[in-house]
Amino acid sequence: MENFDFRSSPAKQAQLTKSTAESIAIEAFTFLAGNPGRLDRFLALSGLGRNSLRAAAREPGFLAAILDHLASNERLLLAFTANTGHAPATVAKARDILSPPAEMP
Repeated sequence: MENFDFRSSPAKQAQLTKSTAESIAIEAFTFLAGNPGRLDRFLALSGLGRNSLRAAAREPGFLAAILDHLASNERLLLAFTANTGHAPATVAKARDILSPPAEMP
């Protein structure tokens, strides 16, 4: 399996807004939900059940968790990007926007 550098030069990176990052995460969830095997794997790894999915979707970290899930599996990430036309770097940037580093006290 090839290693990909998901970072692109700053000149090539489009500026993403939080709203755009959320839209990408929603697209990713739709992509996962469109395949029972993908959705089941996400649910199993996240500890969620189908009956708790709606409530979890209202939680602030849910969209970030979806993008974390994609980023943790290169094959899944590349399938998503091929399906949607998003670059892997764009997905990584959206993930960074939705999962900013914790601030030190």
